[in-house]
Amino acid sequence: MIRTTEMAVKVCPKAPPGAEGPTNEITGYVLWGVIILFGLAIIIGIGAVIAGRMFALPHASKVGVISLVVVFGCAIAYLVLPGMLNGILGNGCI
Repeated sequence: MIRTTEMAVKVCPKAPPGAEGPTNEITGYVLWGVIILFGLAIIIGIGAVIAGRMFALPHASKVGVISLVVVFGCAIAYLVLPGMLNGILGNGCI
């Protein structure tokens, strides 16, 4: 009886040749888009709070404060979640 030991070979995903440049460019555009959306959401939230106070609209002020809290919560998640996924998944090799 011949016994062979099988060694598990790790398989790491690789992008096809020439795909790295466009992929990095698209990722960069998406990241800048998210940052711009965070900025717009903060400006709109502050505007809702100010408009609610100026025109005696308490519901608008509440919505503005809630939107600011949600934006800051999303910004924190935007910074924390990629690190968590990297810790769980490692370098992506199977």
